[in-house]
Amino acid sequence: MDKGLISGLKFFRRGKVRDIYDLGDQLLMVASDRISCFDVVLPTEVPDKGKILTSLSLYWFRAMEDLARHHLVSTDVSQFPSVCRPYRDRLEGRSMLVRKATPAPAECIVRGYLFGSAWKEYCEHGRVCGIPLPRGLVEASRLEEPVFTPSTKAPVGKHDVNITFSKMADMVGKQRAEKMRDLSVAIYLRARAMAEARGIIIADTKLEFGIMDGEVIVIDELLTPDSSRFWPMEGFRPGKSPESFDKQYVRDYLLSIHWDMKPPAPELPRDVVKKTQEKYAEALRRLTTTLG
Repeated sequence: MDKGLISGLKFFRRGKVRDIYDLGDQLLMVASDRISCFDVVLPTEVPDKGKILTSLSLYWFRAMEDLARHHLVSTDVSQFPSVCRPYRDRLEGRSMLVRKATPAPAECIVRGYLFGSAWKEYCEHGRVCGIPLPRGLVEASRLEEPVFTPSTKAPVGKHDVNITFSKMADMVGKQRAEKMRDLSVAIYLRARAMAEARGIIIADTKLEFGIMDGEVIVIDELLTPDSSRFWPMEGFRPGKSPESFDKQYVRDYLLSIHWDMKPPAPELPRDVVKKTQEKYAEALRRLTTTLG
């Protein structure tokens, strides 16, 4: 996909992987093939990544409609405002028409397995974001009761910072914080069960919420390989770093070359791009294939 913006639409803002356009009382979110790691956008794109993210978000928004209201209106370009029609080729399969909402200033992370920064913090302090966890856990241990660990929402090029629930409540208000926490955990638990039936472990996920008409709703993407860790159930064993269907493969490559996690990011080798594309596509195939 062309990295440039669509000049015929009113630009709203550019995120790490999405370009957003203002359509009045709605927004058009276009998922590019950009990929970010450690909160830095990489210079190398992953072909069809934006289409995979859009397809998975659509799948999960529909699966969670009885749990949580969301911002998605349509992914069908023929249902978009007429001003979008000339750009069908650039929008097809990778764009979402959404309702406008005021984004909450915190991100909601639910961890069902002990991994990544949570594992590191547990090793050092025996807790995660102020939440004590049982002794004796190993890397990738399953947490029967998922933990809710919100974070700040950093701008592009900056790192998110984990915060306590109390801090989040100070930022958004106690009632809204509780609603965001409860919806996050409910969505995660349903998704975890659905994914396990298809041979995938959802280790953790990041959700974003907004306020529309005074109500908390789910916005942005939902349960994609960009916002979640997906592991194949086959071969999984606590105590070792699992294989993944997400961008952990890219993270591992960047760590192996000792990148300092600051812009500018290095180019990705062709084999890393190809393997990442295959992993994203496999996640989509497994999760959305109808069970017999």
